[in-house]
Parts: sequence; structure tokens; C-alpha cells
Amino acid sequence: MLVIGLFAAGMRHPYALISFGFCLFVALTVIIEFYKGAHSIAVKNSMNLLRSTVELTHRNTRRYGGYLVHMGIVLMFVGFTGHAFNQAETKELNIGDTMQVGAYQLKMVDLKQGDTPVYQWHRATMDVYKHGDLLGQLEPEKRFYIASRQGTSEVGVRPRLNEDLYLNFGGMSDDNQRAVIQAYVFPLVSWIWIGGLVLIGGTFVCLVPSKIKMQYARTEVVGMVTSHATLQK
Repeated sequence: MLVIGLFAAGMRHPYALISFGFCLFVALTVIIEFYKGAHSIAVKNSMNLLRSTVELTHRNTRRYGGYLVHMGIVLMFVGFTGHAFNQAETKELNIGDTMQVGAYQLKMVDLKQGDTPVYQWHRATMDVYKHGDLLGQLEPEKRFYIASRQGTSEVGVRPRLNEDLYLNFGGMSDDNQRAVIQAYVFPLVSWIWIGGLVLIGGTFVCLVPSKIKMQYARTEVVGMVTSHATLQK
């Protein structure tokens, strides 16, 4: 049903459909487990849902910390699945030129060069538009270090929960008149970092002693006790 819902929403990538379907299934299972336990505690003790969730987790840290670890892995896989929708574009630009990558329109408004005692640099100033709205500016830069004779790039990044925009200054054109701009859109990549943090948090929760110690039923081997009593007679 989950996969059908994603397909109806317009998603057509088969592997992404399967991955998102499994992620949604596991996430909903974990959320339901937390909600059922927290709701029961909230009703019995007149607590709000947030406080009862903390109480529930504290009562059995291994179990619910493990659920958090599973949720962290799910969020990381959401980020990994976003790789299926990556977009990239490379273009030579001069001041006033534009390029398109995904839903973003990029316009170069300035191109500068200079040097320091350590390195030489070229820097492009790019206006970033989405659906006609100006979102801000990014300034990718190319540096060439004199001593090591090595070049590096300072990438312009616009991170968001749904997607990240990266702009890289690839260098100058053959005639040294235009900048080579490489633009990338990486959907959902931030969820990899969020999932990693949730996973680490869940691991620490597992290490916290539970508020209520687990009680195990005591057992005895009845046959051995009976045999021992018979021998004494």
C-alpha cells in the first residue's frame, strides 16, 4: 500500500519506490510502538505525551533505545535513496549569463580574481533563484597554492532538508574569459547526517540503566530435587 501511494504521488524510480516503501513501513512501526506505550502511561499518570514518551523510554532503555537506532538507520536510508534523483549541470559562464539545474536558475553577477602571499584565486558570485524567487547568493572559489603547485575548490553550498545545492568553480575556459561552473542538486542528503545523529543518540540511550529492572521467573529442576530426596530415604 505504501509503495502504491508513492507511485500515485508521481514517483516512478523502481528502486527508490522499494526503498522508500520499506523505510516508511519501519518508521511507522517504530512510531506506533512508541505511541502505544506512551499513550498508556499518559492516561494512567495524567501526563502529556512528550513526558510519557520520555518515561516509557527510561523504563526500558534497551528496547526503546534500539527502536531509536532502527529509526536512525531508516533516516540514513532515506538520504541514500535520494541519490537516485541527483541532478548535475556544467556550463561556461560570463557575467550576466545564466544556467539551469533542476528547479534552480543560477545567474553569474560577478567574477573576480586575485592573489595572496599563499595562493591565487578566482571567485564567482552567483545569484540563486528558484521558481523565479531570489534565494540568495553563493560564491564558489578556485584556489591555486603557489608552494605546493596544487589547486583546490571552495564549494558554495545551500543545505536544506529536502535537497542541497552545490556550486563548484571548475576553473577558467580555454580562452580564460569564462568561468566553468559545475552545479549539483543532491536531494535528501541532509537526512544521512540526521539519521547518523539519531543512531548515535539511540546507542547512548541503550547504555543508560533502565528505571525498572527486568524480573525473570525463578526456576528449579524438579526431577533432580525429587531424585535427591528419594536417595536420602
